[in-house]
Amino acid sequence: MKAVVITSPGGPDVLQLQQVNDPQIKDDEVLIKVAATAVNRADTNQRQGKYPPPKGASEHLGLECSGTIEAVGSRVSRWKIGDQVCALLSGGGYAEKVAVPAAQVFPVPDGISLTDAAAFPEVACTVWSTIFMTSRLSPGESLLVHGGSSGIGTFAIQIAKHLGIRVLITAGSEEKLAACRDLGADVCINYKSEDFVARVKEETDGKGVDVILDCLGASYFQRNLDSLNFDGRLFIIGLMGGAKAEMNLPTLFAKRLTVQAAGLRYRTPENKAAIVKEVEKNVWPAIAAGKVKPIVSKVFPFSVAAEAHKLIESSQHIGKILLVPS
Repeated sequence: MKAVVITSPGGPDVLQLQQVNDPQIKDDEVLIKVAATAVNRADTNQRQGKYPPPKGASEHLGLECSGTIEAVGSRVSRWKIGDQVCALLSGGGYAEKVAVPAAQVFPVPDGISLTDAAAFPEVACTVWSTIFMTSRLSPGESLLVHGGSSGIGTFAIQIAKHLGIRVLITAGSEEKLAACRDLGADVCINYKSEDFVARVKEETDGKGVDVILDCLGASYFQRNLDSLNFDGRLFIIGLMGGAKAEMNLPTLFAKRLTVQAAGLRYRTPENKAAIVKEVEKNVWPAIAAGKVKPIVSKVFPFSVAAEAHKLIESSQHIGKILLVPS
């Protein structure tokens, strides 16, 4: 099969489409003929040599995909050859075929094209497992999402609004702010021209928000704590703003704050299976009802995967960037 290969750690141009061996499935896995995969920030870190795949996972990039099942393992009962699916991966999506545990596979949501379905697994599992399963974000509460126009952000806005949550976002351009507003965000803050802490306080009568979903890490850490309400929860899913931060500990005591952090890729298969089950139960009906839609910025062929990486690193996109076999 063909796959996008990292020829050496480095910039986008190290990505090359090459012939590689087909994956072999285990008894509890299915083989998917890939229709599309999505580009995630984690892929750019892996390309640079900073984010190795978990032990036993595919060495190729790609944390989600959509496609058609070509083979099933002996212990797989739910899925059959020919089923159209999408899946959460530990790697391997940038290839014509990928092996994936059957418990990490979703049916393609009703009303969604096979290509667009690749936009959902990673963002849905990330958002649901963090701010809903762990932080217990509930109807009537408020949520601040940094990077509201990203794949994670555009999904979080939609599912939170569907569940009766007030959503505030930050973004860096009027185009991105407008896109977030169109998706239902209640308050859109330009972090380049506004102090987001002051704006959050202004919009919440001085109280702050209940939950923050943050991809920046260190650069926003103390400001995030200052933006939380009593019993607020900060969930960190990325370190784009640095990995080391100082904090004012009394802030935690005074407002009974909780700081949480987690990734998705290195979770156990059992944990991923539990997340996938919850996402299918709670998110898939909202997608089928048209309450959550795929927001796709651009679709690239595998042969120009480097261009897709350049786009995501430029932060000029809104929503997801997809790749399809050349």
